Amino acid sequence: MRLEVQCKDRLGLTRELLDILASQNIDLRDIEINKAGLIYLNFPEVAFDEFSQLMAKIRRIEGVIDVRKIPFLPSERRNMELLAVLSTLPDPVFAINLKGKIDNANQAVASLFNRDKEALIGEPANVLLPNFNVMYWLEESRVRQRESMDIEGMNYVMEIMPVYITDDDNTSILASAVVIIKPAMDSTLARPFIPESSNLGFEHFVGSSTKYKTLISQAKKLSDIDQSLLIQGETGTGKEMLARACHNASIRSGKAFMVVNCAAMPDDVAETELFGYAPGAFPNMPEGKKGIIEQADGGTVFFDEISEMSSLLQIKLLRFIQDGNFRRVGEEKEIHVDVGIIGASKKELLDLVEQGVFREDLYYRLNVLFLEIPPLRERPSDIATLFEFFVAQLCKELNIVKPSISEEVYEYLRSYSWPGNVRQLKSSTLKALTQMDRNQLETSHFMLPISEAKTASMMDINVDGTLDEIMKSYESMILTGLYGDFPSSRKLAKRLGVSHTAIANKLRDYGIGKK
Repeated sequence: MRLEVQCKDRLGLTRELLDILASQNIDLRDIEINKAGLIYLNFPEVAFDEFSQLMAKIRRIEGVIDVRKIPFLPSERRNMELLAVLSTLPDPVFAINLKGKIDNANQAVASLFNRDKEALIGEPANVLLPNFNVMYWLEESRVRQRESMDIEGMNYVMEIMPVYITDDDNTSILASAVVIIKPAMDSTLARPFIPESSNLGFEHFVGSSTKYKTLISQAKKLSDIDQSLLIQGETGTGKEMLARACHNASIRSGKAFMVVNCAAMPDDVAETELFGYAPGAFPNMPEGKKGIIEQADGGTVFFDEISEMSSLLQIKLLRFIQDGNFRRVGEEKEIHVDVGIIGASKKELLDLVEQGVFREDLYYRLNVLFLEIPPLRERPSDIATLFEFFVAQLCKELNIVKPSISEEVYEYLRSYSWPGNVRQLKSSTLKALTQMDRNQLETSHFMLPISEAKTASMMDINVDGTLDEIMKSYESMILTGLYGDFPSSRKLAKRLGVSHTAIANKLRDYGIGKK
């Protein structure tokens, strides 16, 4: 129970307040005094009659103007507001006390270091900053300082800042320190929500799972090797994004990064687009044109969905990779360029080689270095991290306040298979944000499609028995299939547009959802 007492500045008034509490055997937990004539009291809940007597006694004190019940003391309110701000920051932030231990940390810290947030409180700060002497800084330095740090093979910048308070003599006293961690490429220490694709680095990749961290660590090492790279991954896993990061971390980073979509390039124009053509090679085209390969000299060419490349173009690309020489269409002389090659495919190229669809010699020329991006369903711990990142990013784009999100939403997203991977998660998040009618994101806003396997199982209908029995069997199959994506009677009722009672009865009749 908390009270705010408005009073005049009179010597002994506070003492009388405390005497009244003591006379009624009320244990005072906390007291705050404001210079503006406000005294705040915090004590355990008391019975209504006792509380009425207490309020009457306080009002009779000379100099008391008013007394009222309040939900929080000023310090409690400020503390809760600061914690709320801290928890919503997208960057890792934590506080260190004068003993060098972690006082507070936001969820971004826990995700970055793959640690439990609550377990970090009270731990020595050097568990997160092993290469920084925290105690020396607290005792000797006490100035704003930046340090580079490596986390799971990725580069970051740590900035530590002192927090001072002023005592009654206007003397500044060190109270604690605050640490903020940012991607190394961001010199302004202001993390962009949507990084420029040309400046994309490994620090912009979002994921806390062991599989994903291993992938990024391996990609960082391979980017130092100037050899052909093959990236394997399902649709929507971010193959082009990873290729750009590898290029930007390589010795070719200052040069062009050119993208060739092999699936969208017709065979009759593919050769001229890739290798260009000589002056006069075509009617009404007196001037020649440089192709993508020539424009990328010194840089990198990324062949997206290289499995869709025609057999003719495979031969020409193989020859170019062998010695770096090619001819423009309609020209006899050879041109030599120095270009890095990155290929990407959602299909297993070795299977296509065995089927005779993809050239074996080209496969081995491309597959000097290899990276495989795991699908989202194989790293479920990344789903919540990515979702939170997309919510923050899209809310900024849409100019809306970040909504309240229940744990039910996170469970719902983790239970889905995500056949479209990260791209589908982002687009689904965008759709859900546009479906909100108030500042609360719910599972019903997502409307995720049912997987093909689930649909196929639902269509396997047993036609034995009467029409009523067949219809009940089909209805049970439909509800069973949908229940996995809408795991409660209320969600399922909203999805199917019927009453909650009707669905609850059917789930009970068919035994769906029972443990």
